[in-house]
Amino acid sequence: MPQTPPVIAIVDDDASIRRALARLLRTMGWQAVTFASAEAFLQTGLQMPLDCLVLDVWLPAMNGVALMEHLVALGSTLPVIFITGREDVQMHLHAAQMGAVAYLRKPLDEQDLQQALQRALGQKTCEG
Repeated sequence: MPQTPPVIAIVDDDASIRRALARLLRTMGWQAVTFASAEAFLQTGLQMPLDCLVLDVWLPAMNGVALMEHLVALGSTLPVIFITGREDVQMHLHAAQMGAVAYLRKPLDEQDLQQALQRALGQKTCEG
């Protein structure tokens, strides 16, 4: 029986980034589901089996770090990879203290993203 590819959730308010990341993840052999906001993720994302969360730091309303704090408070162990278009050292440190797998700068380097996902998923090699 074939193994189901990991499901990666992408939360970013920029539709073009969501589409591009979803396409890239599919080419790497993973499934992708996208959400335009932290609130949208909380409404439906927690109801599906997910293997990793790629999360924009700067979201309107609830930002990415607040979403991760909320997930941790709920007892979630979902691995989180933060992505951001602007550097904020304090936000980076806070994300690391909460256990984020990676904190990547946009535009994303494909290899850095793939390595972060492999760490998050506990894989040594890419299956895609």
